[in-house]
Amino acid sequence: MQAAILEAFGTPLLLQELADPRPLAGEVVVDVVAAPVLPYAAEVFSGARQYPLLLPLAVGSGAVGRVRSVGPDTTRLAPGDWVYCDPTVRARDEPVAPDILLQGLIAPSPGAQRLQAHFRHGPFAEQLLLPLENAIPLGALEPAEAARWCGLGLCLVPYGGLLAADLQAGETILISGATGHFGSAAVAVALAMGAGCVIAPGRNEAVLADLVRRFGSRVRPVRLSGDENEDQRRMQRAAPGRIDKVLDLLPPLPDAAPVRAAAQTVRPHGTVVLMGGLRVGLELNYAHLMRHCITVRGQYMYPRQAPAQLIALIRAGLLSLDEWKITTFSLSQVNAAVAHTAHTGEAFQSTILLPGDVAFK
Repeated sequence: MQAAILEAFGTPLLLQELADPRPLAGEVVVDVVAAPVLPYAAEVFSGARQYPLLLPLAVGSGAVGRVRSVGPDTTRLAPGDWVYCDPTVRARDEPVAPDILLQGLIAPSPGAQRLQAHFRHGPFAEQLLLPLENAIPLGALEPAEAARWCGLGLCLVPYGGLLAADLQAGETILISGATGHFGSAAVAVALAMGAGCVIAPGRNEAVLADLVRRFGSRVRPVRLSGDENEDQRRMQRAAPGRIDKVLDLLPPLPDAAPVRAAAQTVRPHGTVVLMGGLRVGLELNYAHLMRHCITVRGQYMYPRQAPAQLIALIRAGLLSLDEWKITTFSLSQVNAAVAHTAHTGEAFQSTILLPGDVAFK
């Protein structure tokens, strides 16, 4: 099979021929039809994000494809079935706190690197070997729909945060980072889950206006000033009542003030979920958290059952993947795809690699 290989950080991806993978027990091989290119892929491949990976390998994160072959213990999946290739690979020998590999993207612990030594390659390739439980059935699809269904992976990340927040129908939630790639998806998913109101702060007024145009009056935009106290007041004033939940999806920032301003808007007995890329310390008021019984928790990715749940939400018509504008590239154009998404990977923009060169309409 052909694959786009990262041989060393800071070098272009190279097309190489690899041996076709063969599944053992508990494994499946998928013919990759479509794979998303993350907006920050160039930062990962250059080494700027310092994501630990065992190089060389075929990169990428998540895909849509068709089952090619299965291991001997498979009971449901069959060759030809359409599946979502969930990149969140969990170790099977630790039920409480398993090591986690994001296949083709990051192996952040020694245990995750042992996983990567076996499930080495990501989906920027014609075929992908993955654990059987990571091949999530999608049901019937037309090949031209595969690129659209890659939006599932984009929505899964904030969906994990919304599940961690225990978002309930009718509640008000603030999405910190709502104008970004994952934050704008969080707005769509929160509304699909029944949020009564989504507070959407940001500095990009065009994207804020676009969120209201797409989703209507349940979205309350807030233009941020850069002053922490003023921004906290603006976010609280935008809410129809108290803010029940806060989900932070901000990218790596040099300053924790925007994260802190959003976290301090939540009501007593509310919940703050941290899921963004902040790389500096975050100081929160101890007495405020304690006296108001506020829950603050981190969330990495999503629980194992989340992909199937989100697929059901999409199939029910509650969440539409048609919101995203899609640009496709063939596998031979992989470096152009990485450059393209670095410049256009904004709200409701998706760059998709088509390793099988399937036409998208």
